Amino acid sequence: MTSPQHEPPPPRLPRPRATLAEIPPYVAGRPPALRPGLTAYKLSSNENPYPPLPGVLEAAAEAVAQMNRYPDMGAVALHAAIAEHVGVPVEQVTVGTGSVALIYEIVQAFCEPGDEVVMAWRSFEAYPIAVAASGATAVRVPLLPDARHDLPAMVAAITDRTRVVLVCTPNNPTGPAVTQAELDAFLAAVPPHVLVVVDEAYLEFVRMADPVDGLATLRRHPQVVLTRTFSKAYGLAGLRVGYAVAAEPLAAALRAVALPFGVSHVAQVAAITSLGRREDLLERVEVLLAERTRVLAGLRDRGWEVPEAQGNFVWFDLGERTAAFTEHAEGLGITVRPFAGEGVRATVGEPEGNDRLLDLAAALRPR
Repeated sequence: MTSPQHEPPPPRLPRPRATLAEIPPYVAGRPPALRPGLTAYKLSSNENPYPPLPGVLEAAAEAVAQMNRYPDMGAVALHAAIAEHVGVPVEQVTVGTGSVALIYEIVQAFCEPGDEVVMAWRSFEAYPIAVAASGATAVRVPLLPDARHDLPAMVAAITDRTRVVLVCTPNNPTGPAVTQAELDAFLAAVPPHVLVVVDEAYLEFVRMADPVDGLATLRRHPQVVLTRTFSKAYGLAGLRVGYAVAAEPLAAALRAVALPFGVSHVAQVAAITSLGRREDLLERVEVLLAERTRVLAGLRDRGWEVPEAQGNFVWFDLGERTAAFTEHAEGLGITVRPFAGEGVRATVGEPEGNDRLLDLAAALRPR
């Protein structure tokens, strides 16, 4: 028997790339904690609180019966439906498991180790993860005091190593969106060899003067890639399906690195069916927008100065009060998304959950 003093050394294992140590963990929105006698509401993940659009659940259920078969790897029918929906040739469309997967594919397709990706910060938490996973370097440009992108500063951050710039509009988690005039001025200053991603995950919720017209922008600037998702307004977050629109060579590059069979058959069918429910979608979005308006007005009535909200969420700039705000929310049966030492994002969800958010805002007055 080997004595403890003479135990063999542990076996040497293959070592992953050193850059993996630089990947920050993705912190997902937590499910609500159960409270006796109190319905809990999850306001931490920007999910649509309503079920899929009419007819989608039935179509998806029928598609489940074919789970013994691989999905169409080329997602031919889905590509065609999206191309018709947005009015571009099908060669300019590519799909993925949510728009986040497309961000990963963009960085993988266009960045070598050591290349730079410029982004506003704080912005979507998955951006620096995708960049670090590829071996590239994230260049984070602070937001303006009103939580908007500082586009001139992002231009100034571009170097000869920059390959991609990420523009999240509306910005997750802070809420403001870029205007068309701002984006035009920005693109006029970005070198044409730098790819510009306009991440429009919350496109359907934008109601503002001079909103970005992504497709018109793409036609004028072939270096632009639009990323969109079925997770938010369409309510298909659990099925993981999104798409990108880009000039044909760029779209082809993304398809080249895409995970084979990545988008399931059920997700493809659900997305196609959802695209055929445009009127129902708009009606659903208007309900959420009415709640967003009510929540914003209620927060401001209670003395909170929250940034412009163009997504389905609101942002609280809390600094060191973030943890206390989050804990108090738990006590009211709602779960919000904290960003340690910075602030809290809260989804506009069911009316009762939104009411509790307003109660929270009344109990914890802004300083």
